[in-house]
Amino acid sequence: MCTGIKNGKQHTFNICISSLLFLFIAINNTDASKNGPKTDGKWIIVIDPGHGGKDPGAIGSFSYEKNINLAIALKTGEYIEENLKNVKVVYTRDNDSFVDLRERPKIANRNNADLFISIHTNLSATKSVMGAETWIMGLAKDQENLAVAMKENEVILLEDDYSTKYQGFDPKSPESYIIFTLTQNLYQKQSTDLANKIQKQLTEKINRIDRSVKQAGFWVLFNTTMPSVLIETGFISNPTEEKFLNSEMGQDYLASAIYRACSDYINDIDNKSGISASSSQDNISKTNRESAVTDSSNELVFMIQVSASGTKTEVKPDNFKGLKDISEIYTETRYRYAAGRFTEYSEAVKYRKQIESIYPGAFVIAVKGNKILPLHQALEHKKKK
Repeated sequence: MCTGIKNGKQHTFNICISSLLFLFIAINNTDASKNGPKTDGKWIIVIDPGHGGKDPGAIGSFSYEKNINLAIALKTGEYIEENLKNVKVVYTRDNDSFVDLRERPKIANRNNADLFISIHTNLSATKSVMGAETWIMGLAKDQENLAVAMKENEVILLEDDYSTKYQGFDPKSPESYIIFTLTQNLYQKQSTDLANKIQKQLTEKINRIDRSVKQAGFWVLFNTTMPSVLIETGFISNPTEEKFLNSEMGQDYLASAIYRACSDYINDIDNKSGISASSSQDNISKTNRESAVTDSSNELVFMIQVSASGTKTEVKPDNFKGLKDISEIYTETRYRYAAGRFTEYSEAVKYRKQIESIYPGAFVIAVKGNKILPLHQALEHKKKK
């Protein structure tokens, strides 16, 4: 049992709830991908209009958040599909329906999505507050950030039997947010990159007040298996901003900004495939290459994932920016490609730093028997040896 102080009174909470919840999420994520369709080589972007149906979200003087979110989401999807021929858009909802919070990331996982974008509208007790902010999954660094996450997570309370579904997670209790310390978001760097691009478009191109890129424990982002962001497009509590959010022009501006950010992100990734990797490859130390271990179905090793796709890619240096130590790992409906093979996590980290100039989004994974293990689990296993 853990102890804490709340409203000046001593209380206890069961940390096992968090452990069980983490296991529940890991199982759900695995199951969610089993029947996912294979892609045809296109990027898949899942757009999530927050709230809906019996959940209105934030309420303004004359409008509901759920309607604003849906309008912006549908316009964003139209912009993307009209202008980016290599992208398929999937919506978590395309009408005024209620979708469970845990189902939204599952939709992205089942579709083998490459990006997940959740669109929301903000609320403040102070009517003068304005601006746009973009969030990534992480630990809330202050009470204000935690309050925003709590507000968005409270939709759980509208679901039937939510206590059982979410294994005792209470969106109103700060202690429940300990769950977000149990794992790391493997896509944090990519999520941050996308969030920065979105925030830049919102502030520099359509003149929204910049409330920056932030992080907090959003359930809808925690349960995704791809780069994911949550956008607070503006404050429905501000009279001027509420009018903008409900106007055809405002919704069009916001949608076009999100589309342009997605386009920039995709172009950056695609263009990097044409960068010559010879100089970077030559700088990779001989020691690191030789410290890679041979394949063993029973041996736990650390590798550096550089890409993933629903379609198979021939393993040869030309397809991986000159890297010659690429291995293919097939997980259900997705092909993952990883460089190096190390018995020690620290060596894998060093190697990742050496190749990050050609693969800035690369990250360390743990592999055993051609299966990817949760990194924290692998490190705990190493400690026990």
